[in-house]
This record gives sequence, C-alpha cells and structure tokens, in this order.
Amino acid sequence: MDDWDNNQPWYHGSPCELKVLRAGSTITQIRHLAEVFSHKPEIVSISDDGTIQHNGVLPGVLYVVDEPVKAEDVYPHPRTTMPDRWEWLTERELRLRLIGPVERISGEVLTPEDIEKLRERARARGLKP
Repeated sequence: MDDWDNNQPWYHGSPCELKVLRAGSTITQIRHLAEVFSHKPEIVSISDDGTIQHNGVLPGVLYVVDEPVKAEDVYPHPRTTMPDRWEWLTERELRLRLIGPVERISGEVLTPEDIEKLRERARARGLKP
C-alpha cells in the first residue's frame, strides 16, 4: 500500500474527548476532512472542485495520531462516499494527541434546501438518500 504519504500526519475529528482511537475508527491525512467529521455530520457533500459542505452541528475537536502509522495499521474505507483514499479505517488502537477545538465554517453548512437537492439527486440515481 503506497497510496498515502508516511511523512504526513493522520487526523481524527470527533465531538468527544479521546486519548485512544479504537480499532475500526476512521482517520485521514486530510486535516480539513477530519475537522468536518468532528461535527458528526449525517451528510457530507464534496463538490467537483473539492469544496466540502456538511450538516454537522456538534462542537468539534481535532486530534492527530500520536504514534507511527504503518501500512498494516490502516486500510481504505470500503464503503466511503469520499474520493478514493480520503478515508481510512484503523486495524488497531492508536494513541491520539489533542490539537484543539474546531469551529464550524458557516459557508460550509448545508441549508435545508441544499440537503433536499442532494437527496433528490441520490433518489434520481437510485440511491437511498
């Protein structure tokens, strides 16, 4: 597996206070994606230009994995809706270090109208919204 940069940090976002990340949890090397997930959104939308919008409302906290991550420690999320290799699942517990709170960016918050449009597109493609 060489689809990630071993020299870059791994992040996890959560509304919870954590010291250790459980096996099977999601991590990413895309800091902003972890920040978005820290708000526990039900819907995340990524535009063609990479802009992320979401409907998460919880106060978020960002963590960095505080130990080396080896190839055997992670694997690509098998059911992601994100671009390829953005989300990874952990094979074992990983120690975390708190970076700090994450503020929601108002321009990234999906409106009810945005959410309905996304659901309509999903239905049109035969997907469960």
